[in-house]
Amino acid sequence: MSNVSIEIAGRKFAVACDAGEEEHIAMLGRAIDGKIAGMPHIANQSEARALLFAALLLADENHELKNGGAKPGKAAADVAGPLETLAERLERLAGQLENAGA
Repeated sequence: MSNVSIEIAGRKFAVACDAGEEEHIAMLGRAIDGKIAGMPHIANQSEARALLFAALLLADENHELKNGGAKPGKAAADVAGPLETLAERLERLAGQLENAGA
């Protein structure tokens, strides 16, 4: 077992991983950090929300790669509303989990 330190949005995180996986984990951390850096409008959002949006964007890119690109006629604006609703719901759930553990 090994540990790697990644920095996302100026905050450092220690992540446990298998030996030899350190560079891969560091690369994934840089990808997440890059997504957040590419979203200047998210500066006023909570850390959890910023990470959520970064994860959603990466998941969307992964989905498009697996499915041969975006579906015809589906603009980014078409998914903005549902993503915002999902983000709000996930943030509420995260708050409930944090309060339950306190």
